[in-house]
Amino acid sequence: TCALPILQAAGVEVTEGVLEGEARAFNAGFILRVTAARPLVTLKVASSLDGRIATGSGESKWITGEPARAQGHALRARNDAVVVGSGTVLADDPELTCRLPGLENRSPVRVVFDGRLRTPLTSKLVATAKKNPTWIVTVVGSDSARRRALASAGVVLLPVAAGQDGHPDPKAAFAALASKGITRVLVEGGRHLTAALLRDGPIDRIVWFRAPMIDRKSTRLNSSHGYISYAVFSLKKK
Repeated sequence: TCALPILQAAGVEVTEGVLEGEARAFNAGFILRVTAARPLVTLKVASSLDGRIATGSGESKWITGEPARAQGHALRARNDAVVVGSGTVLADDPELTCRLPGLENRSPVRVVFDGRLRTPLTSKLVATAKKNPTWIVTVVGSDSARRRALASAGVVLLPVAAGQDGHPDPKAAFAALASKGITRVLVEGGRHLTAALLRDGPIDRIVWFRAPMIDRKSTRLNSSHGYISYAVFSLKKK
């Protein structure tokens, strides 16, 4: 029951909407989880000046430098979960933890979208799953033997419906994360997951790092790797 009418009836002056915008921004993830059954989704993209997210040789792990990576770790600390696709796991074997001094205990839940359960049992995400939570969003009916092996290693499996491409449907995947209490998600996926989210959503915010390099020749424009362009965009549907 709303207490405002009771207070007003008792003669108490009530001012509404104080710092409403700030409050909504601060609680955006919780509000979306309650009203839309999904978390707030932030897509992190790192690219070269000519718009590439991998070098000509296909490398994407460190397209930016130390300042950008520090910002990326800070983003992890501010989100409940960090999401990548299985391709990123196979290519980079990431840890997906926050390794900023003093914020190590703020590491998010590591989530892999992996319809075919390709994530290796020897990967860092699986090997450390009992220490730092690792969840895999897979499709209903995925290989039962792989599911048992991953679960034995401490990985939490979240089966969801498949999309048209056979991969976990993004909307169903984020709904599953919301059902587990996740309110804010940072997506660090590779080109396939990024393309799928840009095409079908949901994306609420984009954090875009641009590295000082012309990637066609893998040539950096300065030796420090530190002069980055960093922008945050909020997306609103018309």
